[in-house]
Amino acid sequence: MHKRKKFILSEKEIPHQWYNVAAEMKNKPQPYINATTKEPIEAKDFYPLFSKEVSRQEVNQTDVWIDIPEPVREEYKVYRPSPLVRAYGLEKALDTPAHIYFKNESVSPVGSHKLNSALPQAYYNKIEGATNITTETGAGQWGAALAYATNVFDLELAVYMVRVSYEQKPYRRSMMQTWGAQVIASPSMSTKTGRKIITENPQYQGSLGTAISEAIELAIQTPNCKYALGSVLNHVSLHQTIIGLEAEKQMEMAEEYPDIVIGCFGGGSNFSGITFPFIRYNINGTKNTRFIAAEPSSCPKLTRGKFRYDYGDQAGFTPLIPMYTLGSQFTPSNIHAGGLRYHGAGSIVSQLMKDGYIEATDINQIDSFKAGVLFAQTEGIIPAPESNHAIAATIHEALKAKEEGTKKTILFNLSGHGLVDMASYDKYLSGDLVNYTLTEETIAKSRDLG
Repeated sequence: MHKRKKFILSEKEIPHQWYNVAAEMKNKPQPYINATTKEPIEAKDFYPLFSKEVSRQEVNQTDVWIDIPEPVREEYKVYRPSPLVRAYGLEKALDTPAHIYFKNESVSPVGSHKLNSALPQAYYNKIEGATNITTETGAGQWGAALAYATNVFDLELAVYMVRVSYEQKPYRRSMMQTWGAQVIASPSMSTKTGRKIITENPQYQGSLGTAISEAIELAIQTPNCKYALGSVLNHVSLHQTIIGLEAEKQMEMAEEYPDIVIGCFGGGSNFSGITFPFIRYNINGTKNTRFIAAEPSSCPKLTRGKFRYDYGDQAGFTPLIPMYTLGSQFTPSNIHAGGLRYHGAGSIVSQLMKDGYIEATDINQIDSFKAGVLFAQTEGIIPAPESNHAIAATIHEALKAKEEGTKKTILFNLSGHGLVDMASYDKYLSGDLVNYTLTEETIAKSRDLG
């Protein structure tokens, strides 16, 4: 291992507010639409499903700063502020003039950034009187985070876990169960949506869209129960901005400012968290940072999707969301980065993409693991398969800086560790991992519907 330098903030420097980028965007995100009435969705329309406070946060396009409740901030102190690290080892291995920094969100009790939104969502539901919560999870990071948070705030939790991940990642399932959650493989026989899908396709391995449908259906049918979501929606991105707000202070400690900020991309939670606080300077014209979303080649909603209104789930329970989408009926390949297997992008990210503030790149599965192994060998941390995509994009930009002979400062979000994903590394190291290729015809079948 090589030397490393960490930039650590004190507990007192944990932000007291989240940053709401929508309030400062020149072109506001288009409103969600009720699929039946075709009318824009208001906060009160979300009340049957979400806590009232996150419902208000979801549609808030006026308040730049939103207070973090003190009980949530106290729970953040268990693992926040997270370290910012200069990746000297990776820089040396690449022989690049670029300075590479990563925000290490893997230090949370659940091993990922997802707890940043799970804690406030559980808290808001608790103080508003809910007793039960339902949710979905792709790779299990969000499910584990919400299981931890509901245990903290004494709530019952049911998690619909995408079936392929339920089978690929048994230890994430065990984490959720350890913290008291009920975990159901999706599609399941416990909901009308799940039974319909299983009847039509008994071998279907599931998707986040399916799991969302099942979780919403159960929430609607269960007394005193609310639903919580771990990505895509505006309030989730809001909560995650604590990452970038801390990183901004830490980059000042390093006496540098990022030329490029990178995050892996599924629905947008960790990408939003690391980028939104920095994007505000591009919006006001004082900086010209590049923001790169690194998504899997097998689920390329930003690089090959279409900007239009679409459902956030497979069954059509959600409102219509303005998003870059592959179509709500799109079935992702069974890649190990399960948290990135989602058909659409959040409305804020989609609008920023449409307006040219962010760019996207797609990474194939084998290249992502190759990058993750190099990072583990040089920096000592085995990354989550999702984070490997951000690392691969970072390596590409660092080598590009080497070719150009330019010094670039690159910041990326290490959104989680891979210590419960070692089965996927085993497949990579044994040569059994494969890439999945999507033809334009395959994508067009679902992308262009609607």
